Amino acid sequence: MAAPYANDHLNPNGPNDARPTALKIIRDEGLDGKLTGKAFLITGCTSGVGVEIARAIHATGADVYITGRQADKGKEVVDRILADGKPGNVVYLDMSLDSITSVKKAAANFLGLSKTLNVLICNAGIALAPQGTTQDGHETHFGVNYVAHFALFHELRDTLLASATPEFSSRVVTMSSMVHAVTTFSSDDYNLERMPYEPYAAYGSSKTATLWMANEIERRYGSKGLHATSVHPGAVLTEKISAQMGGSEGSMQNPALGLYMKSIAQGAATPVWAAIGKEWDQGRSLSCRGLGRGPSERIRV
Repeated sequence: MAAPYANDHLNPNGPNDARPTALKIIRDEGLDGKLTGKAFLITGCTSGVGVEIARAIHATGADVYITGRQADKGKEVVDRILADGKPGNVVYLDMSLDSITSVKKAAANFLGLSKTLNVLICNAGIALAPQGTTQDGHETHFGVNYVAHFALFHELRDTLLASATPEFSSRVVTMSSMVHAVTTFSSDDYNLERMPYEPYAAYGSSKTATLWMANEIERRYGSKGLHATSVHPGAVLTEKISAQMGGSEGSMQNPALGLYMKSIAQGAATPVWAAIGKEWDQGRSLSCRGLGRGPSERIRV
């Protein structure tokens, strides 16, 4: 399989280096203004990578539905994206991923606005949170990153299937992480109650679940025109990550790590490619370092 962005990743030089942005992916695919009438739903779009995913998808002319927990920020994002002048609508939906009730309400609101859904991008999530549970009693990482998105998919599955055509398959994109490969998933201890709590392990376990979710969607529905891809976007220099690294001073203290960091626009490239690239009509896992049908089948991109 071709790896069009392999050379761009050979010598990383920090945020805004030669690695592609989400908008570059759209233009390389020749989709600028070409997806008018298609509907995309993207979770977690009031800050960070989600905003750039939504911005890039709207550049295709598609209708974009974004979710978040803060209506004021959501409406600001809507206005900023609409400023690109593209024809598609941008609609904010309130949704809290720590509540299945909220997820179901958001799904119902979406279905009241759109008869079709071509792509669902499960972007929202948390990382390295203190020990806690969601309103439904799930360990916070597992509940927010996986359970809520599975519930959202369940509510929207029939619409995704009905929207698939031979010319444009429906897709689900889940956000995984390379961390899944270095942590242990306990299928009989989802809430991690049998061991001392470790946020890194909790995060990795939830990302294993999102990867498996994509695999199972592909296994069950790929033959029906609904495909799923799990993605690792890379190390993205969001405001939260920058603070955890100690800001610019922290980056200077660890320059090697800084070289691998991506800008937010670059971090959005991987999920956007999974959402619209023709290569991803086969349900694989995709990362900024490699792609494959599973951890054992990866090619550099």
